[in-house]
Amino acid sequence: MRAETRENTFTTETWSVIHALSPEDSAAMTTLRSGIAAMKGKLEGVSARGPFNGIMERVAVPGGVTFEADTVGDIYGWWAKPAQAIKGAAILHLHGGWFNWGTAQAFRNLVGHIATAGGSDAFIPDYRLAPEHPFPAAPEDVRATYFGLIERGFTKVAVTGDSAGGNLALGLLGFLKTSSASAMSAIVGSVALSPITDLSLTGRSWLTRAVADPYFTQPQVTELVRSYLNGHDAFDPLASPLNADLAGFPPLRVHVGDDEVLLGDSVRFVEQAVAAGVDARVDVWEGMVHGFLGAVGRLEAATESLNLIGKFLAERFAAAPSSERQRVNA
Repeated sequence: MRAETRENTFTTETWSVIHALSPEDSAAMTTLRSGIAAMKGKLEGVSARGPFNGIMERVAVPGGVTFEADTVGDIYGWWAKPAQAIKGAAILHLHGGWFNWGTAQAFRNLVGHIATAGGSDAFIPDYRLAPEHPFPAAPEDVRATYFGLIERGFTKVAVTGDSAGGNLALGLLGFLKTSSASAMSAIVGSVALSPITDLSLTGRSWLTRAVADPYFTQPQVTELVRSYLNGHDAFDPLASPLNADLAGFPPLRVHVGDDEVLLGDSVRFVEQAVAAGVDARVDVWEGMVHGFLGAVGRLEAATESLNLIGKFLAERFAAAPSSERQRVNA
């Protein structure tokens, strides 16, 4: 059964936290909105890849992080390695871009901040993109990367992802849960940033946040999802994690802006996860839009969200055995 939460009343739930908009961030968001108003709904098809990557490459460069190209599980990608990292631990980050856009290289700065906050090396795979490679190509590449990390000797893996990458992260957990008893043994937890959990696009925030969201429109997204699914059933749990049996999922945290059309995807997923007995929480950031974490250093909400993500990841890694540091700042 696919539940629909009452998005105007979920603030009273113990599994959700609302973060108030600061005056400084309010002013910054007003400026941002005026600058991007003309692009709402305009990023479409493969022609949007260049502009989208350009946006992500403008994320502030994290200090003390080394970036290295590599191939893990036969999937090319990039490592973000902070100066101090936990031995045997890795973050597997799956980048966003509505399954049609994005590269590991374009997302390396954002993931470098997450890696530093969590105290672990992070690998970003260049999974195959639609429309050239529709479902299930991306999930297959994500699985190959995960098992490649295990073959490399990583015993503690946190799966993170943003937007479409959040979908792939949660989809990976669902696949591992049903594949074998030991498949998920290395997973310590998961963080999803504004994940797309329902490819049937039935969440009420597609209506309630249609005006507030400065980036996306439902017709625009419907076409992007269509090119990814290529006729596949949108209700398949491996495509839409909202429809999965979530019992047995590892601890997870979800962060989302209150002004996103994807708000409902985040809230409904966490609501169902908690009902299934999962240690889950959604942090909703008032006044924030999709991808706000990329403004780390410029928005208080981005910095605070990153700190919470880092704290959660560090705690999950520490809860697993052998959390010895392998690199130390000079």
